[in-house]
Amino acid sequence: MTNPSALGLDADVEAVVEDTDLPPRLKDRVYETLAERDELTIEQADDVAQAVESQYRDTRVDPLDPVGTVSAQSIGEPGTQLTMNTFHYAGVAEIDVTQGLPRLIELVDARKTPDTPTMTVHLDEEYATEREKAHEVVWKIEATKILALGDVSTNVADMRVVISLNEDTLNERMITAEEVAEIIEDQLGVKTVQNGTTVEFGPEEPSYRDLLQLVEELREITFKGIEDISRVVIRREEMDDSPFDADEEFVLYTEGSAFGDALAIEGVDASRTTCNNIHEIYRNLGVEAAREIIIEETKNTLVEQGLDNINVRHLMLVADIMTNEGTIESIGRHGIAGNKESVLARAAYEVTVNHLLNASIHGEIDSIDGVIENVIVGRPVKLGTGDVDLRMGSTSSDTTAD
Repeated sequence: MTNPSALGLDADVEAVVEDTDLPPRLKDRVYETLAERDELTIEQADDVAQAVESQYRDTRVDPLDPVGTVSAQSIGEPGTQLTMNTFHYAGVAEIDVTQGLPRLIELVDARKTPDTPTMTVHLDEEYATEREKAHEVVWKIEATKILALGDVSTNVADMRVVISLNEDTLNERMITAEEVAEIIEDQLGVKTVQNGTTVEFGPEEPSYRDLLQLVEELREITFKGIEDISRVVIRREEMDDSPFDADEEFVLYTEGSAFGDALAIEGVDASRTTCNNIHEIYRNLGVEAAREIIIEETKNTLVEQGLDNINVRHLMLVADIMTNEGTIESIGRHGIAGNKESVLARAAYEVTVNHLLNASIHGEIDSIDGVIENVIVGRPVKLGTGDVDLRMGSTSSDTTAD
């Protein structure tokens, strides 16, 4: 914790803040705020501390509060207002990103691969502020295919594939004609003839079918960059929280994602780079990072649709449930809802007959403790006032409640 005396606070003010029921991090914030006020009385410091403590208490959940039901309602009701547009220009006009209801479904279903995987790549200082250095990273990330480097034609008379490389493009993407020829030999297993910016090769035996097959295979080769990244858009953006105090930085946006491969590239700032594939985040950074990206992506999806009044704690609860077991589970019947201990709770979600039949075969017992199963059987739910038993005494005129 921050040393109060180092902030210029006397012992009385220190005692006022310490006397509150605030967590240590929030106490630090109060210390720092009070330290910025030179002319501050003990009474004023006490008023500030009490006001902060009052607001802190108001944000806490009451005992027996049905937080799951409240969160489901708080997200589900506004969720009906989401648009059905699968693609929407979000942030970068050149790249389509799934938004609205389809994106929300992707997140709660924990889809292995989103419909439009993207990455937001931040760069280290020298790469983020110099355009040429930023472009070096672009060509290390974006998959470079043969048609981006030049023209491909076939010489049917000689049974040869002829590649006419563009010298300016080779220089821009920092690759040589010799390297192109070597990659072709390695990937296709053919002998190439390279003369300047022209590369030729053909099948071992004269065959028109084999010639066309070589052309098709040639188009699939990635000569530079990451296979899964089809395009990279570079933008110069204003930065309020730049780690190296730059007013503007170059930021890269990608079509396709390969999060682990991108982090390994020189010039990429691994601490700020992210992607919209929660499973890639989980594989490379762990379950805590996956939880954060679920919260962030869900929040951004709702805010983009104008639903910015949903308390983030509801989204945090969803993310907590999805990552509670140390992996990412979907909300649906193949995940959390289908793995509940209560037979009735599982049956209430989907495939009702199957759940009841399997439970009967295996002799499962439902203790009827949760919200769903109590509603089904018509019993008071053991939450809120439903968990309180009242007894009225009849031996005296006084009424007592236990």
